[in-house]
Order: sequence, then C-alpha cells, then structure tokens
Amino acid sequence: MPNLTIRDVPDDLYALLKALAERERRSLQQTALVLLGQARRLADAGGSVEEARALRARFGGRRLGDVVSDVRQERAR
Repeated sequence: MPNLTIRDVPDDLYALLKALAERERRSLQQTALVLLGQARRLADAGGSVEEARALRARFGGRRLGDVVSDVRQERAR
C-alpha cells in the first residue's frame, strides 16, 4: 500500500485531528484514513449538491408539517 505524508499541517487542524483521534480511541493515522474515506464517499456520491437542488425544486412550495406537533398529537390520542 502506498504511503502519504502531509506536511505543514496548521496547528489548529492538527489539534482537532488529535482530539478526534483520542475521542474515537484511534491513532492519528487511523483517524486521517477514516476522514479521507468519508471524503471519498462524498466525492463518489457525485453531484450531491445537484441532487439537493433537484429535491428542493421538486418539493419547493410544499408545506411540510411540523413533525414535533404531529408526534405530540399522535401521542395524545
């Protein structure tokens, strides 16, 4: 497997990655690989922004109910 070296990581980004790694009980390298994998899935989704725009156009103008209110009404029955 190839290796990747990242130089000149800003201190605040490094601290964030380190804190995330500790919280998830992973190494810094494992955390970076997980985040890169998530980025790959987003890129593979291909055009998620376009999909969101299409959904907005499709459902635009429709009144979406108040979910919390609907659940409360159902529970009150």
